[in-house]
Amino acid sequence: MLYNIAIYFYLLGVAISSIFSEKVRKMWRGERAAFGVLKKKVDPEAKYVWFHAASLGEFEQGRPIIERLRQEHPEYKVLLTFFSPSGYEVRKNYEGADIICYLPLDTPLNAIRFLRLVRPVMAFFIKYEFWYNYLHILKHRCIPTYSVSSIFRPDQVFFKWYARQYACVLKCFTHFFVQNEQSRDLLATLGITEVTISGDTRFDRVLQIKEQSKHLPLVEAFKKDCPVFVAGSSWQPDEDIFIRYFNEHKDWKLIIAPHVISEDHLQQILSKLNLKTVRYTQTTPEAVVDAQCLIIDCFGLLSSIYHYGEVAYVGGGFGVGIHNVLEAAVWNVPVLFGPNNKRFQEAQELLASGGGIEISDYDTFASQMQRFISDRQLLKECGSKAGEYVKGKAGATEIVLKNSPL
Repeated sequence: MLYNIAIYFYLLGVAISSIFSEKVRKMWRGERAAFGVLKKKVDPEAKYVWFHAASLGEFEQGRPIIERLRQEHPEYKVLLTFFSPSGYEVRKNYEGADIICYLPLDTPLNAIRFLRLVRPVMAFFIKYEFWYNYLHILKHRCIPTYSVSSIFRPDQVFFKWYARQYACVLKCFTHFFVQNEQSRDLLATLGITEVTISGDTRFDRVLQIKEQSKHLPLVEAFKKDCPVFVAGSSWQPDEDIFIRYFNEHKDWKLIIAPHVISEDHLQQILSKLNLKTVRYTQTTPEAVVDAQCLIIDCFGLLSSIYHYGEVAYVGGGFGVGIHNVLEAAVWNVPVLFGPNNKRFQEAQELLASGGGIEISDYDTFASQMQRFISDRQLLKECGSKAGEYVKGKAGATEIVLKNSPL
């Protein structure tokens, strides 16, 4: 069929691209090594629950379920697979899974070989993962298969007249746990009714992250008694806006955690700042106290750093699309972000709750900051609305576990 032809062309494209791209090369090598990993590590006597996440974001959505499974059902072992290096390379040593590897590309032969080796007792695909051959073989083998935190929109290929044959892949799932009512209604147009509106497990995850947040003495020393603006996952267009503002308004301190932590990008940021600035990995408790700007030049701290801010800014909204607004909102702070947020349900809901504010340019940013600075009650109310929004959306993990045979 056309899908398999396309997969083989994609495989050829990956092989060629791997010559020029380190990221693609890691994925290419990882997929080819996956069968060796499975042959070595799979226990033929064990019962495996298979979780598949495309990348790091989807893994974080599936993580609350994995960890509850480990806690409540130690009789199962966990296989975790990734498609993207940005997920696998960060979480390849995750202790919550017994085996972690790349998922071999979805050819019929790979799918048969993979499932013969693993023989999972059930499978969970997180959000957007719809691999035709794997799913059809899972269904043929009567293995319960679940889609978790999935979300559907009318413009997706499944709901186009010309893609009805491919849309049958959705009927391979035993049950869908979707984020909203629209997703349930769209699935109903395809005759799929085994659907539960569970919400998004990311809300459970960010609450979990909050509970496990790190104490950061350097950031605490930087903050002292000053109000702090935290810019997370920022890109150059974001930085042009808030750096200009804080170069002119120095009553607040600024923390920048850029999305791309390369030396070129860090030097670009430093060249724009007219503030006494230090880098997290290069400063000391004594030096950081008098700094006006702290640049986070390492990974893994952002979710804890939001705790130290009075206002948060989440980048990506002037380009690729906004990053994780929930990690900021959970700390009861207002969350600002750019206009490319329409495809992100949590951003739209955060806006509606009053805890999120869309920024379209420098003037709207400056105007909003002045309102917060002059009206501390407004600042507090917006932050409370952000935190309440996150808490009110928790509970998807519990729904999934209650409605699956665990």
